[in-house]
Amino acid sequence: MTDSFSTLHLFSRVARTGSFTAAGKEVGLSQPSVSRIISNLEKNLGVLLFARSTHAVRLTESGEEYLTRIEPILADIDEANHFVRGTGELRGKLRVGAATSFAQREIIPILPAFLADHPKLKVELVLTDSRQDLIDEAIDVAIRYGPLDDSTMVARKLGNPPRILAASPIYLERAGYPTQPSDLVDHQIVLGPSSRGKVGWSFEKNGKVQSIRVDGRFLATVNEATTHAALAGMGIVNTALWGCRNELANGSLVRLLPDWDLGNIEVHALLSGGKRTKPSARAFAKHLQVSLSQL
Repeated sequence: MTDSFSTLHLFSRVARTGSFTAAGKEVGLSQPSVSRIISNLEKNLGVLLFARSTHAVRLTESGEEYLTRIEPILADIDEANHFVRGTGELRGKLRVGAATSFAQREIIPILPAFLADHPKLKVELVLTDSRQDLIDEAIDVAIRYGPLDDSTMVARKLGNPPRILAASPIYLERAGYPTQPSDLVDHQIVLGPSSRGKVGWSFEKNGKVQSIRVDGRFLATVNEATTHAALAGMGIVNTALWGCRNELANGSLVRLLPDWDLGNIEVHALLSGGKRTKPSARAFAKHLQVSLSQL
């Protein structure tokens, strides 16, 4: 790796991973080789780009400024290479950030077809129910729930699934069926990231709104765990329809209070880079958008 483009790309990956070793693994280089290449870059520029310690490396002020200026250039070169080939062939690695439940239920099932269409592309799923920073974590496409903040990033709307309540038949046999929102105060509630921390749930029917305070004995930090808790008979879960569609279809969960509206959840694919978004990121967002529209 001696050409300028590869060196700058390596610098970007070291900056994003905070590690010579991790960046080297991405491109097939040893830690000493990466360290030597970055040291030569610093020597040629006449500035120190990284502050090094025994445990990690971090950008200096000069390094942060350099990264800000070169990453758009790298993206432009990637874009130019893609179009000059004229084949539509996608290469490299695509990092997709998503909540665990959405990735397992909606992304992984559609990945085989996408990868079959682009055999030289690698996809890495970065899973967490916390909101990811696309820049710091080098995420190319991130799935976002709810209204989007003002951003220079490109967004593709994936859907607007309704929020619903569900519980298992075994729980309902034991605790009974709620017939109106106020009945929920006498039930066990399963809380996850999308529902914990809220003082109440609001329901609407024929212009009438009811709000109730909720609490639960079981709380989870990932939404997928709340669906499994509901399946185990631990109580009633409040989730997006996408989060339990299969279980409702096979009868292992039952939808509750279907005549009451809990609102919908906007779901978007957020693409980093603005106008310089990776071609693979745009292609994946489109593939996901088309696949979800067929559900």
